[in-house]
Amino acid sequence: MTRDIVEAYFKKQYTNNPYIIKSPGRINIIGEHTDYNLGYALPASIEKSIYFAINKNNSLYFQIEAFLAEPEKITLSINGKGHSFNSFWGNYFEAILHILVERKYPIQGLDCVFGGNIPIGFGLSSSAALCCGFTYAVSVVLDIKIPREEIALIAQEAEHKIGLNCGLMDQYAVLFGKKSHALFLDCKDLSYAYIPINLKGYSWILINSNIKHELAVDSEYNLRRKSCEEVVQKLKKANARINSLRDVSIKDLMKIKNLLPETNFKRALHVIQENERVLKMIDALKTGNAQLVGSILLEGHISLSTKYEVSTKELDFLVEISQKQEGVLGSRMMGGGFGGCTINLIKHEYLATAVKDIIEAYRTQTGIEAVYTHLEIGDSVQLLSS
Repeated sequence: MTRDIVEAYFKKQYTNNPYIIKSPGRINIIGEHTDYNLGYALPASIEKSIYFAINKNNSLYFQIEAFLAEPEKITLSINGKGHSFNSFWGNYFEAILHILVERKYPIQGLDCVFGGNIPIGFGLSSSAALCCGFTYAVSVVLDIKIPREEIALIAQEAEHKIGLNCGLMDQYAVLFGKKSHALFLDCKDLSYAYIPINLKGYSWILINSNIKHELAVDSEYNLRRKSCEEVVQKLKKANARINSLRDVSIKDLMKIKNLLPETNFKRALHVIQENERVLKMIDALKTGNAQLVGSILLEGHISLSTKYEVSTKELDFLVEISQKQEGVLGSRMMGGGFGGCTINLIKHEYLATAVKDIIEAYRTQTGIEAVYTHLEIGDSVQLLSS
């Protein structure tokens, strides 16, 4: 779904001059499940995006229409009172509207058409693109100048209202990403820096397992967050300075290993070691050390699979078979887990053969047709035209 289609449909159904907002998906190079533990993450915004065509309609309603897997037109009263709808995506818009009303932003009626080319439910954070993009669009169209940092918090709160207790990594990647750079995000104080991706001669490839994660998997995600919080509470009794796993060293964790359920220990260990991997990855990217980048990716996957236990047998197989291909330096599952994609670093000259062989082996092993896409690191949420 391209910008042109969304814009043309809006002009046909509503007014001739909509604002056009582009809101990107995101990848995460390394740093999974660290954000809600106030650790480090290294995401990047990508060119695959959701496009919003939007303008005021001089009414007391939001009229929102989707070009997605669940096409529907929904109507929401700007006083926040509910209207019935069928599509799950409507919950995000309703949550955002309620938050804006609660925060006393001056809301007016809007017409909005949206669609895009981010695969839904495959780990590219389509929900963050949706929530950040729409909140930004409302801010622009109504000229209420919501700071991007505040948009991130609104988008996060919308996710929480729906039931996913996410951190802020996805939102910051969508709102602050920069072309050809990763975003080094410190989730403790929300400071960030841009890290150039100096890997000439290599491609980032996403291979979609076509195992669609349902973050009704939400409950599994939330259980892992609870495990981490329980470890922190145990450590905090002896050391009041500890408020999150960001404050915990491996030495600290080892001291209470025998007091913890094995599951909680493994999950906390993953987070602590993942923070270290983020810092290593930054050095590897800055120096253009592709071999080291690949080994960090693989190390991260093994940890996500065996310690944090958010992989699947299909994702594990994709990573395993990729390591047997010439020119593949490393790969790992990406995102919240339980399905979705692997991110792979592949040398240009071996790209076509490696991807073909991985997909064929995966089809033979699972009976499922995987698909792949090149990743292009793009810019953050932006107004394209008005």
